[in-house]
Amino acid sequence: MEPLSINILVSLAVILFQGSPQARLSVLPAVGKCVRLGTFGSGPAAEPTQVGEFWKCGRCEIEAPLPIGYPAPTPPGAIELKSYPSVRRAEISSTGSTAMGMFASFWPLFNHIKSREIAMTSPVEMDYRGMMEPNSNQLNEKNGSWTMSFLYRESDMGPTGKDGTITVVDTTPITVLSVGLKGAYGLKKTNEGLKILNEWIVAHPAWRAVGDPRTFSYNGPAVRNGDKWSEVQLPIELKSVVLSSNGFENISD
Repeated sequence: MEPLSINILVSLAVILFQGSPQARLSVLPAVGKCVRLGTFGSGPAAEPTQVGEFWKCGRCEIEAPLPIGYPAPTPPGAIELKSYPSVRRAEISSTGSTAMGMFASFWPLFNHIKSREIAMTSPVEMDYRGMMEPNSNQLNEKNGSWTMSFLYRESDMGPTGKDGTITVVDTTPITVLSVGLKGAYGLKKTNEGLKILNEWIVAHPAWRAVGDPRTFSYNGPAVRNGDKWSEVQLPIELKSVVLSSNGFENISD
């Protein structure tokens, strides 16, 4: 039998380093894909199911389409590694209260996509820049800034640039560690997710966070708080990796 080619190796979703307490991924998922890394609490009550353009997971539902190329949503109770493509999005940035900011930013963003005849998508994204407390890995609204974004379904739906208080940009493809959550939105829920993600990174030292966190809010105010579906994500990368012919790896800082 011929040895596995490097293409076959790279196509493997997960390669475990046997005999080591640091079992870990050796390759990243392809863009638009995800890999289940683990669970927390009692784990997912159900797996996400796509119904047309929408998604359902137990009592949680997403009733607006995701951008083309986005991976499936992470179910509450699961931790996943996910690779996202570039997406065109309309965004507003500011400082201070994230709850008040989301409320104040919603209508300008909604009117922007309405004026361009762009249908609402899910999720609403919140990026938190420089808000992390260094000693706790928790967000503090007294620090940094936030950006709220509505996502275009496809990147050819309108031009980039300024539109009043809105800026339309194309994001950079990104790989993230993501945790699926259920419950009321807000900074408390985001910090709950960050605690889970940082505990996973500490337990898997082959990986490191390489950027600021973000949240995905999949539901609007009409959905009861107990059934709201969200994700908290951290950009992540493997430390220096050399993939050997048998799929194992040597890792260094």
